[in-house]
Amino acid sequence: MSVELPFAPVDTIIRRNAGNLRVSAGAAEELARRIQDHGADLAIDAAEEATADGRKTLMSGDFGVEQVVDKESLELPVAPVDRIARLRIDDSYRVAMDARIALADILEDYADNVARAAAVLARHADRRTVKAEDIDTYFELFG
Repeated sequence: MSVELPFAPVDTIIRRNAGNLRVSAGAAEELARRIQDHGADLAIDAAEEATADGRKTLMSGDFGVEQVVDKESLELPVAPVDRIARLRIDDSYRVAMDARIALADILEDYADNVARAAAVLARHADRRTVKAEDIDTYFELFG
């Protein structure tokens, strides 16, 4: 499976959480992959919610979001997030714009949490660079 999410916004998210640490390209790539997997899993759950309500359109409420943020406030682009939402659900589902923005917001919060922890792990290892192994270690510890 290819990664739909561009690495540049993911790199930006890691950097805003890493302080003065550098960020390896591998860290951005690994986090992008993890974000994609998480987003696809969330979309499966959202599709089940929509189906239970007799709909074929995913709405923000299906992701547990009541108030949708302004998409301009997000680092993650909405178009790739839309593709992520569709990775593991039936092609007959539609994803409403508010659902795309809600999912992007959820995934950005997720990425912030992982990036913050990965920076702590890099510092703990006495390194000046956040690496893919820090992302992997986070998931080994907190899964």
